[in-house]
Amino acid sequence: MTSARRLIWLTLPLLAACAGSPSPPDWRMNAADLLERYQQRWLEGDSRTAEINFAKARSELARTGRLDLAARAELIGCATRLASLDLAPCTAYDALSADATADEAAYARFLAGDWQGLDAGRIPAHYTDLVRASDAAGRNRAAQAIADPAARLIASALLLKAGEIAPETIGLAGRTASEQGWRRPLLAWLQVSAQRAEAAGDSAALAKLKRQMELVTGSRSTLSQPGSTPPNSP
Repeated sequence: MTSARRLIWLTLPLLAACAGSPSPPDWRMNAADLLERYQQRWLEGDSRTAEINFAKARSELARTGRLDLAARAELIGCATRLASLDLAPCTAYDALSADATADEAAYARFLAGDWQGLDAGRIPAHYTDLVRASDAAGRNRAAQAIADPAARLIASALLLKAGEIAPETIGLAGRTASEQGWRRPLLAWLQVSAQRAEAAGDSAALAKLKRQMELVTGSRSTLSQPGSTPPNSP
């Protein structure tokens, strides 16, 4: 099972079939498959194919009239983009939040970085230590210890957004994206590292990072000014 599929099963369990249960309706398997394809294509940097798959998944879920499932699918989309350092608010979920379940509302708060008083029992278990940590050092250790690659990138992105991320976590996030062959988050995390190298005046590290980005994109990379938002798409 791919990391993207594990993320679906963690955040959209109602789409999964239980062992020994009757075969699920076609819409469930179709939606799960389309969401997996969306995640994989998005992380690989194929925006057009990703969006086509996500639109089809929305259509499958719309057949049920289940507003809670529609809300959960939007959270999956936001989590996937967050793994690629798209830190924009999850407005598509917000439009459906009135009909979300308590678990979906908790996950939405987690993705928004609103952890004060958050019930860690209502979000995927691999984020529990992250939410319960008492300081930035503990949160960085918790993020680094997450086994699932996509979830590790999501946790790292939230630490970056909060201004709490450690250099070791940045490096691990880049290596995680590299190991998975996920072009979009890899470029985003390389950009973060490049901005920090530039700010520190580390010309050797900056030159290497530029070469890495050129390799990934197949062309010469143009770095943003220090402090600018990392690219959301390659």
